[in-house]
Formats: sequence, structure tokens, C-alpha cells
Amino acid sequence: MTTLFISDLHLDDARPAITELFGAFMHREGPQAEAVYILGDLFEAWVGDDDPSETGAYVAARIRELVDVGVPVYFIRGNRDFLVGQDYARRAGMRILPDPAVISLYGKPTLLMHGDLLCTDDTAYQAFRAQTRDPAWQQQFLSQPLTARLAFAAQARAASAARQQGLKQSDRAQFETVTDVTPATVDATFNRFGIDTIIQGHTHRPAIHELGVQGRGCRRVVLGDWYEQGSVLRVDPQGMQLEAL
Repeated sequence: MTTLFISDLHLDDARPAITELFGAFMHREGPQAEAVYILGDLFEAWVGDDDPSETGAYVAARIRELVDVGVPVYFIRGNRDFLVGQDYARRAGMRILPDPAVISLYGKPTLLMHGDLLCTDDTAYQAFRAQTRDPAWQQQFLSQPLTARLAFAAQARAASAARQQGLKQSDRAQFETVTDVTPATVDATFNRFGIDTIIQGHTHRPAIHELGVQGRGCRRVVLGDWYEQGSVLRVDPQGMQLEAL
């Protein structure tokens, strides 16, 4: 049996081909899997479980089909879909895990996380994250009309795109460094949880990093995004393989 890990699909009505790729992946590989883990940013944006998008309905149906044949699906919220709630999870049949979460992966304790908590040099983002994860902020936001929430999400995406497009070449390298993981935070996370394997998404830099942390061998696996193609980590008792779809 194989356990599948994906993240950063950023599914959206404007990108139907990638949404169809997700559906094909779940139909083709899902039934043979022991479990499927989605480590955040399943959606490009999510403004509440009353989201009316065709993509949200399609994704819930594809996950439910897999769950109904006995394959569990687990989800960790990302920075784009942190408002996915229990109503949507019940509709899809998936289980929401805390971020981070420790699981036993073929007998090996493994830490799963979206990954943004490791990017502590990006102080502006961490302040935004703290604000938007506050239950009071979320309650106030979700109490607004759907049209207002959709407009807010559209403005946030536009501002993010403008920020990145407006960077000078000299600033781009610094931006890439700041928005990647902070090595000291990675080391501290390994030590805090007493594990030697982390699987994460968020940074869109797919790789398997072999590290030394206080004299022990550790591994940090970064999943790829689905903007241009799919990406999956397949894990079985013999090892792991990170591949593009």
C-alpha cells in the first residue's frame, strides 16, 4: 500500500484543467492508496463553507467518492483556505487535522504541516497569519455577506500579485529568501517534536532535504504546487518518491 501526499493545488474556477487533473488523480490513484493527505491550499481562496463555486462542489464530490470506497482523506488548512470548516469537511467526508500534526507513517513518527509556520523571517506574513487565525476575526469575517467576502478575497489576491510583480530584480532574491523556511525554525521544530521527518507544502519548492540536526539525520520533504502541473509524494514501507504528474 502507498500513502499519498499533495498540497498547494490552488484550485479555482478560472483553472478548470488543473481541477480536472485533481479529479483524475483521485479517481486513478486514490482507490489504491492507504490514505490521502492534503496539506493545505487545496483552493486558491475560500471565504466560507457557503462558497458557491463549481470547483468547491466538484472537489467535495471527488473526495467523497474516495472516502466512500474506504480510503480516508485528511486535510490541513493552508494560508489560502484556512476558512475551510467542518461543514465542508462533512460534505467531502474528509477529516481536518491540526497544523502541525504528528502521524505514524508505517511505524515512523512524521510531522505534517502546511509549512507557513516555518517561514518566520517573513514577519509581515506571520502577523497576517496570527490575525486571520484568531477565532474572533474569523467569526467577524464570516458574518459578512458572501459578496463582501468574495470581494475581499479578490482584492487580497490582486494585492499579492501586484506586490510580486512590482519587485525589482535586486529585491526578488531577498523576497525569495524571506518567504522560504527559516533554517533555525526548521531545526527548532525537529527538536520540539522529537521527530526526524517533516512533510510540508507552502513554499512551492519541491525537494527532499537531508539535514543534520544536533547530530541526527533528519529529512524535510517539500511538496510541489499544482499551478502548471500536478505534484505528489508517494510513501510506502520501502521509502518515498516525490514526482510531478
